[in-house]
Amino acid sequence: MRTNFANPFRPGAGHMPPYLAGREDEKEQFKKILHQDVILENMVLTGLRGVGKTVLLETFKPIAVDLKWRWIGADLSESTCVSEETTAKRIITDISMITAGFSYTVEKQPLGFGTSQQQEEIALSYSYWLEVFNNTPGLVADKIKAVIENAWEVIKSTGSTGVVFAYDEAQNMSDKPKKDEYPLAMLLDIFQSVQRKGIRFLLVLTGLPTLFPKLVEARTFAERMFRIVTLTRLNKEASREAILEPIKEAEVKLNDESVDLIISSSDGYPYFIQFICREVYDVFQQKLSTGQQPSVPLQEIESKLDVDFFAGRWARATDRQRDLLVAIAALDTCDQEFTVQELVEKSGAILEKPFSSSHINQMLSTLTNSGLVYKNRHGKYSFAVPLFGRFIRRQQSEQQARQHSFTF
Repeated sequence: MRTNFANPFRPGAGHMPPYLAGREDEKEQFKKILHQDVILENMVLTGLRGVGKTVLLETFKPIAVDLKWRWIGADLSESTCVSEETTAKRIITDISMITAGFSYTVEKQPLGFGTSQQQEEIALSYSYWLEVFNNTPGLVADKIKAVIENAWEVIKSTGSTGVVFAYDEAQNMSDKPKKDEYPLAMLLDIFQSVQRKGIRFLLVLTGLPTLFPKLVEARTFAERMFRIVTLTRLNKEASREAILEPIKEAEVKLNDESVDLIISSSDGYPYFIQFICREVYDVFQQKLSTGQQPSVPLQEIESKLDVDFFAGRWARATDRQRDLLVAIAALDTCDQEFTVQELVEKSGAILEKPFSSSHINQMLSTLTNSGLVYKNRHGKYSFAVPLFGRFIRRQQSEQQARQHSFTF
């Protein structure tokens, strides 16, 4: 048994947990995609915040590298997707990261009256590919295809199986018809086109559940271009592994009751497991060092989680939007999916100023844009933030308690 065992739990955006539980099926699906003789399927990895998309994407990298794929990983920030040209330059930057160590030799004519030719090494750097891009006639898509086709000849010669372009936060991409800019449609067109030519450039996109509808809206063929892998919460067995495996050699031990309470409170979401376990570990370690009987301080942990994870999102909602969110949280199905009609009925039952269906549709659209809800493929809505309904109900209980304390 080890003493002074550092707290192994790491809540945070994209932080690798000490033990990745319950994602073996997703890894197997990725391996199948890598083994395609001809690339017919790319991958979309989607799910709510906190389910571990970024972490899983990082675990894909060594799998690809072992099979001699080159790996390119980047976040698709909003600035990357402003226009077709900025998206193209993102791809050029990524390609140059692989080819920067390569060069080719050109013969230069001597100056003056010299007769011996001189040789010059041209590095396949960002500036080189940018020159290829600028010197290729046609649209932005034509220019970037020329870069890709030339780069593939170089990469293929090294014995590489292909290149994985792994882009996180891909829901940030969108077309802008009013500005005549279609970066998302262009990205899909480019990869479909070069894959048809046998170029082994594989596209892996991760993002929130709003991502795939955006892809299909941009290009209807996207539905056939991607294998959709939806990450959900961990089951009880995997949750238990995520809690216990990191501390199996530590002095701190959790009994079954504590583990069950953590699983129930986190609802199997990996981020919340990490957050709650980190707090529990610190409390248990402190109490054990002073000879006290440790227990899970659930209320205090929930309060800290509310401040750290939920409060910022809640603060961005207007008072009227909060009324609608309260109505959603009051639904029995708020953690799964809900309809406009259900919200009309619920708001009429619990709110002083209920909503009409048209008003709810407008507000759901606004809440979707702000990342609080999303419309799924069945035309129903869901919270885009896990356990948001629980947070809202806690907020309501606290507000009612405060109001009651001022009642004489």
